[in-house]
Amino acid sequence: MKFFYSLLVSYLLFSCSSSTEPQQNQNTTLSKERQLENIRYLAQQKFKALPEVANNPSNPITPAKIALGKLLYYDVRLSKNGTQSCNSCHNLSSFGVDNLPTSPGDGGQNGDRNSPSVINAAYHFTQFWDGRAGSLEEQATMPILNPIEMGIPNEEFLINRLSKIKLYQDKFQEAFPNDKKPLTFENIAKSIAVFERILVTQTKFDNFLKGDKNILNEQELRGLGLFLNRGCVVCHNGDNLGGNMFQKFGVHDDYWKHTNSTKIDEGRYTITKNEGDKYVFKVPSLRNVTKTAPYFHDGSVQTLKEAVRIMTKINVSAEFNETEINDIIAFLGTLTGDLPNGASDFPKELKP
Repeated sequence: MKFFYSLLVSYLLFSCSSSTEPQQNQNTTLSKERQLENIRYLAQQKFKALPEVANNPSNPITPAKIALGKLLYYDVRLSKNGTQSCNSCHNLSSFGVDNLPTSPGDGGQNGDRNSPSVINAAYHFTQFWDGRAGSLEEQATMPILNPIEMGIPNEEFLINRLSKIKLYQDKFQEAFPNDKKPLTFENIAKSIAVFERILVTQTKFDNFLKGDKNILNEQELRGLGLFLNRGCVVCHNGDNLGGNMFQKFGVHDDYWKHTNSTKIDEGRYTITKNEGDKYVFKVPSLRNVTKTAPYFHDGSVQTLKEAVRIMTKINVSAEFNETEINDIIAFLGTLTGDLPNGASDFPKELKP
């Protein structure tokens, strides 16, 4: 019986999600209400509203850690030449990205991959496009020691630099009061990670999942129906609509034929050397995706419309018409949300 009901829901959802099929002999008001109920039912089976804070029991969130993590996140002294901060590539005023294909580092050299947003990154199952870091705490210090990114030569170099700054002497003591030596590289990572764990956006779509039936307009609902019923949700699933699995980019065709990428990136294979991981990347979250261009691991595609067209063709193996693509983009717009108050404000302690 449950299987039959699921098939019925899927049939109704497909019927209401097609923007080209005429409504015949139906009461318009009843039809739209039925669309809403069917789509909302299926959406709530697939998604839940995102929790407002992503806590880590092994690194509890405290106000002192948040304050310290924010200072470190914005401080260019975490780069060797004092030119880059975490915020340089992951700008919180522009949804956690710099809107560049790839980002320049402390020495002016660009990296190989697009800088993903740190917003909602705490809900990803791994970090980086290739998943080489298992947590925000692990990820936080990797760019600091990367010679192309922030260029700090070793942990001791940075500890010695920060230990001479009275502000950090005090802030580390406040954040880690039980540590004999609170200013450590591990605690730098913990503090930045805690700050990033509060970078969670609440959206129109979350309000929809919480029960506001009327918050999505007709086009957004059509886009959600297409997203659920035409294959997008297979990879972009979970509360974060992605970020919880690896997938080959280009299941049905080579991605670079469509993205015109200047370099063929072999993805996770560069870490594992497993042939099955060639061209496999972490599936990105679609939250705030309308604000985080350019797209894909190399930032090779400038517009969301083109990114959707490419993905539906080479990973879903379906030809979506112009109206359907616009409907999906309308739905993706409901995934844009605001940061907690003050998160994107430059710390006054760092101002000259």
